[in-house]
Amino acid sequence: MPETFWTVRWPDGTQERLYSPSSVVAELFEPGRAYPLPEFLFRARIAMERASDRVRRIHGRPCRLALGQLDAIEATAARFADREAAEVACLEISR
Repeated sequence: MPETFWTVRWPDGTQERLYSPSSVVAELFEPGRAYPLPEFLFRARIAMERASDRVRRIHGRPCRLALGQLDAIEATAARFADREAAEVACLEISR
């Protein structure tokens, strides 16, 4: 299960490097593509929950880092929830 880092650009222009304990993010996000905020959150939840589940199958417990990253994503996204047409761009996915 390769660790994966992915960089996003939030609606305010800030960039953030995010972490996943597995490459599942590459199944749900495409570098160079922007996602409406609700869709981004939907995909991020799926990605982090799948990543955590993969860790659980191997190690017998969910991944705190994946679930913590999801909490951080949701907290940041909440700052933009009232913005009309807010988008989050996936800039890069790397292992």
